[in-house]
Amino acid sequence: MLRKILIANRGEIAVRIIRACAEMGIRSVAIYTEADRFALHVKKADESYCIGSEPVAGYLNVYALVDLAAATGCDAVHPGYGFLSENPQFARACKERGLIFIGPDADIIRRMGDKTEARKAMVAAGIPVTPGSDGNLGTVEEALDVAERIGYPVMLKATSGGGGRGIRRCDSTQDLRRNYQRVISEATKAFGSAEVFLEKCIVNPRHIEVQILADHDGNTIHLFERDCSIQRRNQKLIEIAPSPQLDEAQRQYLGGLAVLAAKAVGYTNAGTVEFLLDDQGRFYFMEMNTRVQVEHTITETITGVDIVEEQIRVAAGLPLRFKQEEIVRRGYAIQFRINAEDPKNGFLPSFGRISRYYAPGGPGVRTDTAIYTGYEIPPYFDSMLAKVIVNALTWEDAVKRGERALRDMGLFGIKTTIPYYLEILKHPEFREADFNTGFVEKHPELVHYSNKPRPEVLASVIAAAMAAHTGL
Repeated sequence: MLRKILIANRGEIAVRIIRACAEMGIRSVAIYTEADRFALHVKKADESYCIGSEPVAGYLNVYALVDLAAATGCDAVHPGYGFLSENPQFARACKERGLIFIGPDADIIRRMGDKTEARKAMVAAGIPVTPGSDGNLGTVEEALDVAERIGYPVMLKATSGGGGRGIRRCDSTQDLRRNYQRVISEATKAFGSAEVFLEKCIVNPRHIEVQILADHDGNTIHLFERDCSIQRRNQKLIEIAPSPQLDEAQRQYLGGLAVLAAKAVGYTNAGTVEFLLDDQGRFYFMEMNTRVQVEHTITETITGVDIVEEQIRVAAGLPLRFKQEEIVRRGYAIQFRINAEDPKNGFLPSFGRISRYYAPGGPGVRTDTAIYTGYEIPPYFDSMLAKVIVNALTWEDAVKRGERALRDMGLFGIKTTIPYYLEILKHPEFREADFNTGFVEKHPELVHYSNKPRPEVLASVIAAAMAAHTGL
């Protein structure tokens, strides 16, 4: 088993990995830039080291992180998600220094990170993919020819893209001409690659992904699916496991496809195979994420499998502890990404000091976060502050528990997406599990909620003010 792990990340995912290390008897090493000096992951790790004054650059410095891991006696590096988690150069650099990279091999990361290579691999394995270009596009004229063949609307995508960036929908020839250079520019700035490709746009699909685990002995299993259809501008907001929109036959079919996809490319460790489901009930491969997902929590909740612990075990060369038939799901789980954004003001970021924070609790509630009362949210990173996860035996009860948990949560000093999520939970289409990726766009009225404080919120504010005044 591994003895010491450097966590090449920050925030709630770093805290999550630190907790897994603590349970496994593994020492954890945190990193931070000056902007994160007072961050929770810095306080919780066994050791913490500053990696520079530049807020973001330090987390992206491949060789500085590898050198630090080696110098501090680590035998492995966990990349979390974001930053360098899907950077093949980082995985390769770890291997060259004799460090274990907790994730798939660098070549797998590179192949699956290249969307056109991933499509070709899936076609070869017999996995259905959306119609589109055979490879990267060379010119806008080539893009126009492909669009004419498969029909509009189409999606112009960055080959190395991810996280909802480098994607433009084109409904006409004019749209495609106008967006071609824009996507190339976005791709170059965000991913360092100007390569783009084209796919048929599946209008308002359901976004369904499958969690897989694979070891070095060739054992590959799935942990059922997650429904990520509630999203805004390709950014996920609310995730659900399992999908309340699938029947059992679809669920088994999709899980089998995901395992087949992973085996086809020789995948190891934890990963996610993402699909789109159209209104005719057809599934299409979208991409494979070669890292732990933000929403891994809801899969853990319904299966009881600690995905981060399994990542570490597999990286250490141990076999999976579970066979497919031993994976049993129980009930439904919903995750809410609590973002520091103001939905009433175009979802603009709302950074600043958290004057008071109360975590939700009670049966079936989990909160993954790195915030605390008095924490100053730095403006340099993603706006997600916390993940609130609820579970219950039925879909209806999970929705009700979600409402209760969000109302329980107290987060003062900044604007958040909590009141917006409460509006979503009240909507009949959501409660009836009848939604797709167009839900947010279809219901702009949901941002017109009242800003009037609830009685329980007023009570907590008054109590906090009195405590501060009396010094209690």
